[in-house]
Amino acid sequence: MPSGPLVLSLGEPAGIGPEVIGKAWSNLKGETPFFVVGDARLLAAQGVPVAEILYPPEASGVFGRALPVLHHPAPAPVTQGSPDVRNAGVVADWIERAVNLCLSGEASGLVTAPIAKAPLYAAGFRFPGHTEFIAELSADAPFAGTRGPVMMLTARDLRACLVTIHVALDQVPELVTVERVCRTARVVHEALRRDFGIARPRLALAALNPHAGEGGALGLQEIDVLKPAAHSLRTEGIVITDPLPADTMFHDEARATYDAAICLYHDQALIPVKTMDFWGGVNATLGLPLIRTSPDHGTGFEIAGKGLARPDSMIAAIRLATEMAAARRAG
Repeated sequence: MPSGPLVLSLGEPAGIGPEVIGKAWSNLKGETPFFVVGDARLLAAQGVPVAEILYPPEASGVFGRALPVLHHPAPAPVTQGSPDVRNAGVVADWIERAVNLCLSGEASGLVTAPIAKAPLYAAGFRFPGHTEFIAELSADAPFAGTRGPVMMLTARDLRACLVTIHVALDQVPELVTVERVCRTARVVHEALRRDFGIARPRLALAALNPHAGEGGALGLQEIDVLKPAAHSLRTEGIVITDPLPADTMFHDEARATYDAAICLYHDQALIPVKTMDFWGGVNATLGLPLIRTSPDHGTGFEIAGKGLARPDSMIAAIRLATEMAAARRAG
């Protein structure tokens, strides 16, 4: 069971991560404590009081007056807005250290500040992104549920979960298989029970084609893949709809009928999430032995160091991770 305070990894040091973390602490210092794995000097430069700690339990005692940091310095000087490949290794180290603290129970969950992939790739990083790296780091940890990772984007009362993520649109039809849809739905169903405290989750399955294929006139995936997947899931006791036209799934009345939407490709999920709350959306990874959330934005190099970054998404990510950790403890 997760215990200890929440941990944040600092992310790309030349981006807006240090700024939004500092602003998030200023807004949340009266709430549940968290601490940061990263370079304490970069956080102190944001104009917030910083307290270096040696062990996670110390965070609770200082959180109300200073941002607690497990200091792990960046090896090269940091210029805001200009990532340096010499710091790529420490970015990965911050993530790995934070993941290990979660797996050991010293932290209750992880919130990751954004990373820049180009310098990581240049330094030999072999994972597509954060999610795959964290999944690999936690692969050997015991976990009773269906393994993810599955990406969930949240905004207000919408939870949109992805069957495929960063793939070209012309590849989506071949990747949307019965097996992939069923695995995604199982991960989401279990996560809603375990990490959100929903006893009997209701899932809504999005169609791939306009008008849910119009009985086959506009595509056969609904008939050949999606309806069979939904039927199979219902035989397992999972509450899920047959494929629904995606253009009618996200208005207020529709959202009241389900707890999470199973979306088939990136924009099908991201457009409604970002329309509903452009600044405050959160990315959560489901189906892992640890809780992980992240703000739904990038490194913001163009505004880094200018004091313009909004902390809304980071604050929402911290609060969501806190709620998920509490639900997992209660379960």
